[in-house]
Amino acid sequence: MHEVGDLDEKPLLMGHSMGGLLAQILGTQGLAKGLVLLTPASPSGIHALKFSVIKSFWSILSKWGFWRNPNRISFNAAVYSMMHLLSEKDQKAAYERFVYESGRAAAEIGFWLFDSKGASKVDESKITCPVLVVSGSEDRITPAAVCRKVANKYKMVSTYKEFENHAHWVIGEPGWENIAEFIFDWINQANVNTAL
Repeated sequence: MHEVGDLDEKPLLMGHSMGGLLAQILGTQGLAKGLVLLTPASPSGIHALKFSVIKSFWSILSKWGFWRNPNRISFNAAVYSMMHLLSEKDQKAAYERFVYESGRAAAEIGFWLFDSKGASKVDESKITCPVLVVSGSEDRITPAAVCRKVANKYKMVSTYKEFENHAHWVIGEPGWENIAEFIFDWINQANVNTAL
């Protein structure tokens, strides 16, 4: 976080999934010119454990002590939850790049009620920059209904856009170019473009 604060000007922060939650947390510290949240994980206070979400994480949740260990979602779970709109070839190529993720972070996000330290807490009153929340109507791991709640949390500064025929992998699904174009236009209209 210190590196972000040391920049000559505030950046536009873009995060996908868990990275979308990290962007929200950084936004509370006044470090962003704007936030683009792509199918973002939700902060504490937003109930996100729908059936499709539980099914998405079941290969991890069913292991006792998952919260103490790094975990890598199974290929079948990844296809069901995130990559069901990709071709089989693209599914395999994307999955090969998957890494192990923190079980503790997953527990802090999914079971925030039991986290006394509030690791996934975001104070919406501290986010004053423009926020774009992007969701896919066919997302199973971060359903559009959850993304709408995230956008509503920042309703004073947020724009919500749901893309039909898209799911969680908005960064690489067929038609991702339309999403990128929408984001580009929003950045210009919200006047949050940053010099490169």
